[in-house]
Amino acid sequence: MTNAREISVEYLARVEGEGSMRVEVIDDHIEHVEFSIFEPPRFFEAFLRGRPLTDAPDITARICGICPIAYQMSSVHAMEDALGVTVGGSLRELRRLIYCGEWIESHALHIYLLHAPDFLGYQSGIHMAADHRDVVERGLRLKKAGNAIVGLVGGREIHPINVKVGGFYRTPTKKELEALVPELEWAREAAVATIRFVGGFDFPDAEMDFEFVSLSHPDEYPFNEGRIVSNKGIDIAVSEYNDFFVEEHVERSNALHSRIRDRGAYHVGPLARYALNFDKLTPLAQTMAREVGLDPVCMNPFKSIIVRSVETLYAVEEALRIIDEYEQPVARVVPYAVREGEGHGATEAPRGLLYHRYRVHDDGRIADAQIVPPTAQNQLTIESDLRYVLERHLELPDDELAWVLEQSIRNYDPCISCATHFLDLTVERG
Repeated sequence: MTNAREISVEYLARVEGEGSMRVEVIDDHIEHVEFSIFEPPRFFEAFLRGRPLTDAPDITARICGICPIAYQMSSVHAMEDALGVTVGGSLRELRRLIYCGEWIESHALHIYLLHAPDFLGYQSGIHMAADHRDVVERGLRLKKAGNAIVGLVGGREIHPINVKVGGFYRTPTKKELEALVPELEWAREAAVATIRFVGGFDFPDAEMDFEFVSLSHPDEYPFNEGRIVSNKGIDIAVSEYNDFFVEEHVERSNALHSRIRDRGAYHVGPLARYALNFDKLTPLAQTMAREVGLDPVCMNPFKSIIVRSVETLYAVEEALRIIDEYEQPVARVVPYAVREGEGHGATEAPRGLLYHRYRVHDDGRIADAQIVPPTAQNQLTIESDLRYVLERHLELPDDELAWVLEQSIRNYDPCISCATHFLDLTVERG
């Protein structure tokens, strides 16, 4: 008699956006594994065509309410590449600072409200708060510290409006930035406590053979600049992205699937950044990683929550450094002349590498746009992880199996859009 088993999660919980998961097993043989994104296409690349190049930072910021800075930064770097503009000094430091704010708020949200409930057995962060009020309050306060940076430097916390091609519309004063310091000093201690908190979780055994891909900069942990590298030999300029990576339409997903040409799936995000740039972390961040048992390379995706916590500590320390050394720039923007050209930009969103390419007409209008988000790049790897986890946990009852499979998706903090849905589980057994 054939034993058929299907586990279907119609709406993934605690992720940003609308996605689903379905696996099918027949006689302990895995027949089908599917991670689907069914949220309607949003057509931002089409919206950009014909618009002035100066509109790109504000339009792309609307792609995500949690990581708008990543989209703004990738867009301005790509535009500046097309225009031959280089932004340095205090303006460059402000860009790193606002990215610190985004990493802090995004990582804190994921760690405390979206991912920690998996490890502690709670349906949601709200349920978790009933028993761990102080922990959840720490996470919310930490997120607020990140939001304060984004709000000050970006003009507002959600969909900031102060970023422009060549610089900023307004630059903060030293005094304004120094007002953030007391809370950031608290956040540094809170980030250390976060690492110790999540480092004590029980993690499923999972050692993957990932090809990690991230930016790498010779002097700093990557936010805005660097070359695209991997642990399996890729080392290219950002402008060469399309020579090595390809996007493909897959029927089950409204997001394009990315793969390395002639190789296949790859992994972007905290694990990749950490493995490829561990030596660029601050000494305290490195020490805390080792204290909780992390090696300089971590191949267990379930431990991404620890790596995000280490990156949170790094972002807080980097923010404090920038504020301490900051001198308000005389000019808010680097001047440029509009010209025809093509530009490429890549930055490290909280969830991983984000690539933008723009072609610009000689009158400054956008002729073509390409945006490759981190979650699109991780889709094939997520499905590979699901298969790996499924093979090793087939003995679990359906409800427990669905939990660990959904958790394996949340390891990536997939940013499908900015919405959260509750779990609707369907189990069919033959």
